[in-house]
Amino acid sequence: MVHIETTASLENFRKFIIVSTCRSFIPESYLRDYEVFPEREEGPGAIYIEAADKVTLKKIREMTFVNAKEILGIIYSSKSGNTQLKWRQTRRKSGKVRGDASANALVNLVESGVLTQEWVDNYIKSAQTKEDRSSSSMKSEKIAQHNKS
Repeated sequence: MVHIETTASLENFRKFIIVSTCRSFIPESYLRDYEVFPEREEGPGAIYIEAADKVTLKKIREMTFVNAKEILGIIYSSKSGNTQLKWRQTRRKSGKVRGDASANALVNLVESGVLTQEWVDNYIKSAQTKEDRSSSSMKSEKIAQHNKS
């Protein structure tokens, strides 16, 4: 799991949801319409669009497509439960994304433009550096304990 805290446009977060959930069956007209968002009922994999104005368009498979205007926030959780993300509006069509993402979600976040490949590379480098420090610290402790005995 990777903790995410970044800024992202509403359109990029919308792309992330589509790529992660319904890319293979979303109607082309919905894909092109930036006011159409997929939602999914509560439970595992719930997706909720919080908007000042929202109209249900059509239900396809487990997804309900809505036309939403003046979006304030989006709550996304993957069916596996490994990804929990929230997009909150900060200014018009810009917002902040916070939460935890799986490796699979990271790929989709990069593909949709929410994260850059550079962000992911930097995260991996910092995680490896922390791991290296942790393992060398553990080795030092073991050596110290061994020398005491």
